[in-house]
Amino acid sequence: MNQFWNTLKTTLFLGALTGLFLLIGGAIGGATGMMVALLLAIAMNMGAWWFSDKLALKFSGAREVAPAEAPELHRLVEQLSARAGIPKPRVYLIDSPAPNAFATGRSPAKGAVAVTAGLTQLLNREELAGVIAHELAHIKHRDTLISSIAASVAGAVSMIADMLMWGMIFGGMNGDEEEGGPANAVGGLATIVLAPIAALLIQLAISRSREYGADAEGARILGDPLPLASALEKLEAGVRVNPMEVRPATSHLFIVNPMVGGLTGLFRTHPATDKRIAALRALTLPVKREAEASMA
Repeated sequence: MNQFWNTLKTTLFLGALTGLFLLIGGAIGGATGMMVALLLAIAMNMGAWWFSDKLALKFSGAREVAPAEAPELHRLVEQLSARAGIPKPRVYLIDSPAPNAFATGRSPAKGAVAVTAGLTQLLNREELAGVIAHELAHIKHRDTLISSIAASVAGAVSMIADMLMWGMIFGGMNGDEEEGGPANAVGGLATIVLAPIAALLIQLAISRSREYGADAEGARILGDPLPLASALEKLEAGVRVNPMEVRPATSHLFIVNPMVGGLTGLFRTHPATDKRIAALRALTLPVKREAEASMA
């Protein structure tokens, strides 16, 4: 039942993002602009479905590693994938000192897990297993596809809003309702300012609701929530020392917010880490009982 409501909520969020896209298209070109925006939204969602994993990996600078290059990492991914009941995803490494990780792929059969060099150096084996279990939970629940589509639409909304702003600056918006533009410059300015913010807030809501679920499922896959809780503590501190430069539209894919300070603190792409840790520690007894029951 919880999975049904999460899916429904996510669908509504994605619908709202697409609606924002259409509204901005209407602000630029009236009915024609709205139709063009609809066609672009359809094309964009299809592109996100097929290519979001490749784009996420490329934008993050990830490279695929063979078992011979990272045997322990591959061994952990293989063991935990078997526990999760999904195919072993491809394994990628990001040459960055910032400790972080993310998963992508439109389905469990197309999954990929990427970790930074800083992550493998900072965490012990149990903590690394906790992080990988969390990422496998995202793949198992197909969060990776939903998050990638949300990122694509949110990025497109911001891009179109930028185009609208330049249209106002260079006289492309004259307030003539018969030409399909906004009723006045104030309305156009409100669209420019509010649409990207609304898109970002909806995207963050999707991410935050999914992180708690992936934490809990990752704890069940591993059989113990404490290694992931310990890893999150180290990652939060590590990111503050070594923030990671990523595209804002993809920051929500990582296990912890890769950027700190400025507006990134205001618009966090993840729940507060201390709350996630508290939730994981509260799962200690139930998860261990589940693990013992499954082995009995």
